[in-house]
Amino acid sequence: MANFITYLRTKSFRNNLFAAIVTVIVLLITAFFSLRYYTKHGQGLNVPAVKGLAFSQAVAKLEELGLRYEVDSAYIMDMPPGTVIDQDPEAETFVKDNRTIYLTVNRATAPTVKFPDIQFKSFIEAQSIIASFGLKVGDTVYKADVSRDVVLDVSFGGQPVKAGDIIPKGSKIDLLLGDGGGNEEVEIPNLLGFTKDEAAFSLRGSNLKLGEITYDGDITDTANAVIVAQSPVLSDTVATVKIGTAVNITLSNKKIN
Repeated sequence: MANFITYLRTKSFRNNLFAAIVTVIVLLITAFFSLRYYTKHGQGLNVPAVKGLAFSQAVAKLEELGLRYEVDSAYIMDMPPGTVIDQDPEAETFVKDNRTIYLTVNRATAPTVKFPDIQFKSFIEAQSIIASFGLKVGDTVYKADVSRDVVLDVSFGGQPVKAGDIIPKGSKIDLLLGDGGGNEEVEIPNLLGFTKDEAAFSLRGSNLKLGEITYDGDITDTANAVIVAQSPVLSDTVATVKIGTAVNITLSNKKIN
């Protein structure tokens, strides 16, 4: 032990200790600056906003800044094809040089789906099924039927569609629904002497609708022209019609005696 303490007091030990400390300091400084250079500490850029741009514009913007990119695709009906609909990282995110930016581009053609079976299902149930298949509910029209808010018929683009038909995803589906009135009948109103607007109001109150309009002679004042004939007409043999029936009328400027 005495010899070790004596060695600690020698010049040789002090020189070796000093050399070791210097070596450690040099290694630490070298490692620190090497790491800064390797990771480019404090150097980078903000990701540009490319969402909403055409794909070619987005690529040009990224390449100009030295950023790489990878592309995926999705389909949104209301956006032009080839448009960037999403980006990751988001705009203004600070990243290192040469970072990969992930782009989602809108497809030119919609993916297709097999139309589900929604016939005779409730409107609420049909809505849920349609949405789960990536479709949308378009126009809804009611007709007289004993079933209330039940799907009676389905169409797409004005054409009938049935379960299993292949249609583009995102399409709007039009539905014909029952109004719950069924075969219920209402009394035929007497519209003779009414104007067209008065007749339409009266028919709505009776759950009927205005049908074809014909004109008797030259009509100089359509607002004041009155109904001189109707079909069907209230008579001793016909008093009621089904809900939703269209009533045809003839207008004239001649007054009814």
